[in-house]
Amino acid sequence: MTLAITYDEHDPVRALCELMAALRHPEHGCPWDRRQTFASIAPYTLEEAYEVLDAIERGDMGELRDELGDLLLQVVYHARMAEEAGYFAFDDVARSIVEKMIRRHPHVFGEVRHDDEVAIKAAWEAQKAAERADKQAKPSSALDGVADALPALTRAVKLEKRAARVGFDWPDAQAVFPKIEEELQELRAGIAAQDAANIFEEVGDVLFAVTNLARKLGVDPEAALRGCNAKFEQRFRGMERLAAEQGLALENLSSEEQEALYQRVKSQLNTLGHLEKPTARADGCVASSLTPRLST
Repeated sequence: MTLAITYDEHDPVRALCELMAALRHPEHGCPWDRRQTFASIAPYTLEEAYEVLDAIERGDMGELRDELGDLLLQVVYHARMAEEAGYFAFDDVARSIVEKMIRRHPHVFGEVRHDDEVAIKAAWEAQKAAERADKQAKPSSALDGVADALPALTRAVKLEKRAARVGFDWPDAQAVFPKIEEELQELRAGIAAQDAANIFEEVGDVLFAVTNLARKLGVDPEAALRGCNAKFEQRFRGMERLAAEQGLALENLSSEEQEALYQRVKSQLNTLGHLEKPTARADGCVASSLTPRLST
């Protein structure tokens, strides 16, 4: 039996939902799609989100359109599985986010007026806190609602910001440096003692402290590290190219020869200005274009 879907070019979202229902049909659907669960699909959802970010970073609008479609498919996939289990459907997902955004924008959809973005963000965070409190039967924590599955650097910043709201914070960026030095000293001690468990813990402490410094400086550490990754990749590929032009293989070069190539590429790229510089957000934070204005 061949399943048919209704494709209306004026309602492609409906067609997508029907397509997913057909793929998940218990008798005539795709065996692979029928077998999937929330947990098995989750890695694909995360992968598609990162591919969206990659397309944005590269400024490829055609690719961005396609990747957003792939990400939308993931939303429809999860909604379809939820509908089959009797939890909710795609329309409920869309309705929920519309209602949430209306609640969180009373200055647009209500009578409340705010003078600037600082006041808007404060009201946004207050509304989020109220929503979290309504969902919780147990006493709330300032850290409630920070998802465990977030990238570690992003989650660290969110945890630090939540703690800062109740006054648990460094007074300024300079005050963080002694903490970083303290954590580095503890890491050195762990290395000297060859204590693998302690080294693991102290490396985490160093990263957390550096994340605090980035936050106090108004730098998004996730975006900064992405930029550093891109810079290293570009320089290393340049080393490979220069070595190949000379008929050499990097692995056969000494450390000094490799360093000389690295410095040569670095100088060339700095002269050409190949790497995009970070941009300043309206709130003063330095970040890439991927940093969200506000999180939901």
